[in-house]
Formats: sequence, structure tokens, C-alpha cells
Amino acid sequence: MTPDRRPGQAYAEVIGDPIAQSKSPVIHGFWIEKLGLDAEYRATRVTTDELEDYFADRQNDLSWRGCNVTMPHKQTIMPLLDRIEPLAKRVGAVNTVVKAGDGALVGRNTDVAGFLEPLLGQLRDTHYFRMARILGTGGAARAIVAGLAGESFTLVLAGRNTDKARALLDELDPGGEHHVAPLDHFATPTDFAFDDREGCCDLVINASPLGMRGQPPLAFDWSHAPPGSIAYDIVTDPVETEFLANARAAGFATIDGLAMLIGQAAAAFTHFFGVEPPRQFDAELRERLLA
Repeated sequence: MTPDRRPGQAYAEVIGDPIAQSKSPVIHGFWIEKLGLDAEYRATRVTTDELEDYFADRQNDLSWRGCNVTMPHKQTIMPLLDRIEPLAKRVGAVNTVVKAGDGALVGRNTDVAGFLEPLLGQLRDTHYFRMARILGTGGAARAIVAGLAGESFTLVLAGRNTDKARALLDELDPGGEHHVAPLDHFATPTDFAFDDREGCCDLVINASPLGMRGQPPLAFDWSHAPPGSIAYDIVTDPVETEFLANARAAGFATIDGLAMLIGQAAAAFTHFFGVEPPRQFDAELRERLLA
């Protein structure tokens, strides 16, 4: 399973099954090219049965700097690692593995930082109240719940199974005053009269696969969003989802899934190669990803 590369060349990779759809090689390759690094980043398909052998092989490879981890391995790999950083342990998922100076395999989670990055401008402001409506209770929701709970948001977590939503909130932020709702609650219009949102921060987040290519769209009626809300969709294929298009048509600001994807990759890149990625080229990178 060792990549065909120039001997001694530093490399990192993304692993998963399937893996051909990953945009990570484009992102990291773009930054490596811009910085002129003598390094490589690629995608490697690794099945669940191959994980143990994969890490044993890579841990002994002096050129290997680490890997990003995508579905279905973000939780499966955790027992195979030597150390897991506190945030990844809290989220219960690892999306980045880095080989430490002592050779130990360290599990990190950069999804939280990646999700929060496009919101940093808002989060620097002081708010009287912060609320996020999060749609979906799968693996992506774990990082989002952990990240927003840490930024003093009151959360409404919506899913097909409200018991699962409650269990997730109780696990990740047991002291928080959060709420659950059935996903279809948001599919039909409401005449709820929102109070004054001056000084508030409101988010509506699609943390589900609904709206992805090959999936049905997410049914969300924008009468459920308070005035001034920001619509955030983590789906990356397509980048322009029906959820975002409808939000924009209703007058809401939007954030697409590439923002989170690039943000989490940037944190991982620094761990792998010891330098900050050249973020001044983000617009060009987005063009490449959309090509």
C-alpha cells in the first residue's frame, strides 16, 4: 500500500473507502504547488480490514507525515492510534492522523476548526444570544455541535430520530440548555413571530447528506429562520445546493461547503508539513475545485 513516489519525498494522504471522490488531493496539491514544497499528497483507498496493516506500515515510513481520514473510518481508527487529542476525544471522531516526533500516531479533529473558520468574523462580536438550528444527527453533526457549544450557542438539533438527537446533545454538551426537533418540523411553513434579533447571532445549518448529488433535497421552509440568519450547508457536491439557493432567495446570507472543506484542510496541512498554507490564493483554489 506504499505510494509510488520519489524516495525520501515527504508525503501525506487521505484514506477512506470509497476515496476517488475526495477533493483533498486537489486542495493540498494546490498549496504544495504554490509553496514549492518537495512533498506530495494523494488519495489512498483503505478498507476497514486493511486499517491495522496500513497504520503499521505508515508508522515505519520515515517519509509519511500523516493522513486525513474520511468515511467510514473516522471512529473505527481511534483504537489503532497511540494518542488522541482532547477535542477529537470529545467529538468522538478523528479526521487527521499525524506522526509525532516520537513516532506516535496522534489523532486530531480539524473538522471543528474548519466548520468555525468562516464564522470567525461573527464570533468575534459580542451577542446577547446565539442560536443554531442544526439539521442532521450524523457524524458531521458531532463536530458542529461540539464547535458551536464551545462558542456559547443554544442549539436546536433536528433529526428523523429525536432520541438520537437528544443523546448526541447530552453526550457532547451535557450542561447545555439545548433542544431537539423532528426534521420534518421545518419542512412546512410557520407563522411564528420572531422577536427582535438585534444583537443576536442565528445560524441554520445543513449537517446532513440531504441535497448531495444522488440524495433527495433537504426540505426546509425559510419561514423558520429568524431575520438575519446565516444559512450554512456543509454539502460540497454540488456546492450550490437547493438549500442555499432558497436561503439566498429569501434574503439570507450563505456559506457553502467548500468553506469548511478548505478550513479543515488548512489545519491539517500545517500539521503535516509544518508551514501555513497560502490562504491568499483561496479564490483561485475555489475556482480549481469548481472546475
